[in-house]
Amino acid sequence: MIWLLTFLSCIWLIGAESPFNHRVHNERVIGGHDAQPNTWKWQVSLQYDAYDDALYYHICGGTIVESFYIMTAAHCILSMDPKLYRVVVGEYNLYKYDGSEQFIPVERIIVHPGWNGDLGKGNDIALLRLANPVYNNGYVAIANLPYPGQMLPHGFTCYITGWGLMSDGGSTPDILQVAPINVVEHSVCSQPDWWGSIALRTMVCAGGDGVISGCQGDSGGPLSCFTGGAWTVHGVVSYGPSGMCNQVSKPTVFTRVSSFQDWIYSVLQS
Repeated sequence: MIWLLTFLSCIWLIGAESPFNHRVHNERVIGGHDAQPNTWKWQVSLQYDAYDDALYYHICGGTIVESFYIMTAAHCILSMDPKLYRVVVGEYNLYKYDGSEQFIPVERIIVHPGWNGDLGKGNDIALLRLANPVYNNGYVAIANLPYPGQMLPHGFTCYITGWGLMSDGGSTPDILQVAPINVVEHSVCSQPDWWGSIALRTMVCAGGDGVISGCQGDSGGPLSCFTGGAWTVHGVVSYGPSGMCNQVSKPTVFTRVSSFQDWIYSVLQS
């Protein structure tokens, strides 16, 4: 796991490693519940082979943004060697092979050029070029993305999905978790008793009610919101508070996808 050095006392990355060999030890969204099967079709499990021994670890979530590309958080990239990663799309139960999954090697890693390892500076976004395309088997879908610069209003309800901690130091479900989570507008999230100056306009804050939040293992996953008549991915899970994940006035912070549209499309078109 990569940790933010300058803000280590108040921030930790929402990205945990868990042993994986299709059966995975991992953790989930706090305050969530089992997702309905075949619902969040753009959700990805990003997995890492730390010892190059064909045993993969679920380290982060991700989003299908094109048949050859996955979007995730830059801090999820533990090595720039693409051979150490694979993605699983169509995943639901990490302990069980359901026949819906596609296991795809990563061919190339593209980290945003503005990422410097400091979460407070933002740019926590990366794209993974796959060795083989995602194919439509009925269990996957390419995510809709927001229009450039789009910002959601305060209190707008979105959904966080992932296999992250369900409580601080808590249990390890096998099923994809989902929870409703309300957007906290920048003018609130950037107040001193919230996230202050490290909450940038290129980020989306959501939660902060002390009940629902992302947590370790959710990093890189989508913030899905029903806007413009369709489900749209507005955020990439980036960071949360140290200690307890679900702290009042310390919402989960996402990279704002609408702030990076030009970069995303430049990569996809290349």
